[in-house]
Amino acid sequence: MDQTNSAVPQIAFDDFLKVDIRVGRVTAVEPFPQARKPAFKLTIDFGPEIGTRRSSAQITVNHSPDDLVGSLVMAVVNFPPRQIGPFLSEVLTLGVPDADGNVMLIRPDRDVPVGGRLY
Repeated sequence: MDQTNSAVPQIAFDDFLKVDIRVGRVTAVEPFPQARKPAFKLTIDFGPEIGTRRSSAQITVNHSPDDLVGSLVMAVVNFPPRQIGPFLSEVLTLGVPDADGNVMLIRPDRDVPVGGRLY
C-alpha cells in the first residue's frame, strides 16, 4: 500500500538539510505598529556561532511580550533578510496555526542550549 500523499510534494532529504533551523532565546520584544497585520519585533540570541538576529512575527494573538522574553523559539536562520516596512527581518520565526488560524510558536518543551540545530 502506497502511503505517499500525492497532495504533498516531496523533496529530497538533501534539500531539507539546506534549511538551517535553530533554537534561540528571545531577549527583547517591541511593538511593530507599522506592520500591515499585528506583529512584534523580536530580538533573538542564537548563541556565539550565529549571534543575535531580529525577526518580525505575527504572534500577537497567542503570545505577549512578557510571555516571550526569555523563552525559546525555533527559526530559520539562513533565508535572506526580508524588508518588512521600516524593519529588516533577519530570520523566520516558526509557528503553526491554532484552531482559529492564529500563530502559535514552535518551541522546545525543555530548556536547551541556544544555537542547537533542528534535525
